[in-house]
Amino acid sequence: MIGAALAALAVMIALGACTDTARIDKDAPYAPGIDRRKEAVDGLVVGNRLLEAKQYELALDAFTRAAATQGLTPPIYAGLGAANLGLGRLGQAEKQLREAIKAPDAAPQTWNNLGVVLMDSGEVPEAVEILRRAFALSNGENDEIRDNLRLALAMQQKTVYDPELQQELDLVRSGNSLYRLREQYP
Repeated sequence: MIGAALAALAVMIALGACTDTARIDKDAPYAPGIDRRKEAVDGLVVGNRLLEAKQYELALDAFTRAAATQGLTPPIYAGLGAANLGLGRLGQAEKQLREAIKAPDAAPQTWNNLGVVLMDSGEVPEAVEILRRAFALSNGENDEIRDNLRLALAMQQKTVYDPELQQELDLVRSGNSLYRLREQYP
């Protein structure tokens, strides 16, 4: 009796191994397995799709895998820089984006990203020049680049120092991790 049960179990396992994996049961609660017969999607393509979805950590991983197979090319530097910009890692993003724009055919979006990094770092005059270049490369057709250029130009004009407006200010804590500036009273 036990022998017959084991034989039946062995037949069921063998039949299960022979089933066609191309058919996917849509009602099954589990994800299908990995189809290793197909070629993997390029890491650069995956990284760019993840950037569009604002999944910066995953995009960084995808660009790193792409760099392992393709080397550190300008498009991979641009992707790494954009992912680090999305994560707020401005120092890393600046280095990577500067490497990316060394290519003669660097995309306007890469120049734009470098301009945004420079604006956020307080290097407004250089950001203006970088964003002007990005705007020219896009033939003035990219609204995002135009808006960033306008913002940089506005920031550049606000940097004028007026000694008559100088005030003495105190930094006052008002709540958990919230600080405000307040005029000093004599």
